[in-house]
Amino acid sequence: MTTSAPDTARRVPAALDEIETTDDVPIPTDPLQRVIGQEKAVEIARIAAYQHRHLLLVGPPGIGKSMTAQALALHLDRPRTELRVVHNPENPERPSVEVVPRDEVYHEREAARSVEGELIVPSDAPASVAERLGYRCARCSFYSLPTERYCPSCGNVKQVVPGVAGSGNPFRDLVGGILELTVSPGGNPQESVRTTRLRNGVEEVVAYERSGDRIKVLDQRALERRRTLQHQSPRKVLVKLDRNPFVMATGASETELLGDVRHDPYGGHPQLGTLPYERVLSGAIHDAHEGVLFIDELPHLGFLQRHILTAMQEKRFPISGRNPQSGGAAVRVDSVPCDFILVGAANIQDIPRILSPLRSRLAGSGYEVLLETAMPDTEANRLRLAQFCAQEIAVDGRIRPATRDAVAELIKEARRRAEVLDGRRNALTLRLRELGGLIRTAGDLAAVSGSRYLDASHVREALLRARSIEEQVREVYGSFQGGLRQEATESQRQSMGYYNWNDHPQDPSQYPGGYG
Repeated sequence: MTTSAPDTARRVPAALDEIETTDDVPIPTDPLQRVIGQEKAVEIARIAAYQHRHLLLVGPPGIGKSMTAQALALHLDRPRTELRVVHNPENPERPSVEVVPRDEVYHEREAARSVEGELIVPSDAPASVAERLGYRCARCSFYSLPTERYCPSCGNVKQVVPGVAGSGNPFRDLVGGILELTVSPGGNPQESVRTTRLRNGVEEVVAYERSGDRIKVLDQRALERRRTLQHQSPRKVLVKLDRNPFVMATGASETELLGDVRHDPYGGHPQLGTLPYERVLSGAIHDAHEGVLFIDELPHLGFLQRHILTAMQEKRFPISGRNPQSGGAAVRVDSVPCDFILVGAANIQDIPRILSPLRSRLAGSGYEVLLETAMPDTEANRLRLAQFCAQEIAVDGRIRPATRDAVAELIKEARRRAEVLDGRRNALTLRLRELGGLIRTAGDLAAVSGSRYLDASHVREALLRARSIEEQVREVYGSFQGGLRQEATESQRQSMGYYNWNDHPQDPSQYPGGYG
């Protein structure tokens, strides 16, 4: 597990009075220290990262569930393996999976670079090689691209093949164009030329290949490595080594979550079709191998929770075609690794909808944490809100630094929301997503006005602009129903009456359209 060094570069203020702006508030380099007010969840997330445990985070939206999951992922070691799917020549519909460790991946990359060879300009190659590859005109020695059949300098065909009709034709100026149409294919430039050369007194085989406006040179060792690679079964990278250890699968479909095999309209046609192994697609559970799979609103996955449970238990899950009408339905890759940490999130009311065996697996191999919605109103926690404000400004990148008075106004609003939303006195709200929206609105006002800093007046004006649409309707019309009666057209009233009649068949007051 990776650990972050403590922040010692800047002095941490002990009280809000010690800062002038949010520029004076240090932002921790440890991602878990950026999670505000959730000390219990942060402590358990550290354990989960170290011990490879699962997490279920429960609480209302906007209190730091996804941020905790991302911070946990950043505390994991980088992935150690790459997953590849390999062609099976004996049974193409059953490709195999290959798990390649990091050192081997790096070694293969180095070998592949050596196979790429050295690029040289055509004039640095032997003249005979440059002519056979189509770069050099055999008559005037002018160099041009091999795609140009006629030399731009002398106008002759660049490729002269002894003994071929049309070569050295004394009447070429009269009928050369006609006769050259019958020149044999041997007169076309070659893609590759092999020859020998002396290197340190030793003769070795060397290959020259066309590569755009350059020539690629492959020495004997590179040719041997290429032969080795050509004898391997074809394969493709399914889950690359250099990947993001945090995979969000919120709202994912079955295909996105579990993988799939693309349809090929040409089926197994050897010339037109695509081999099955090339059509295999990984799912989020495979992309999260050796990392974190985060699923917000976990209960909404429905029956897919069973597949998540299987993947957690087996740490492997097959990839197969999911459309029975597609040719991909016949393809299956067994035992694809998916050893991930599941961080699931849910609201309190949705907990009964989590599959019982999945809950059991989470409790038996991890932790369930109820997140806080408010924290005590102390000096230390007020400084944490100042840190939150500094983090939001840094992440957004377009907001001016906030003054101490602006932070104090934000804290005042956090205190009010804790009392109104959670019934907590002497507390500060941890519903920080909405508070972040307030900071951004105030920051936009400061930017538009040309202010150097985001100050308290911008926060107060943002409070007026950041009200919900229900609050705005109540202010203008007195009530939400009053707004409906005032603004709805006759046809809308009739429609609302119909729908309200379905919802409240025994209450005529619920359908303003006059039904009942």
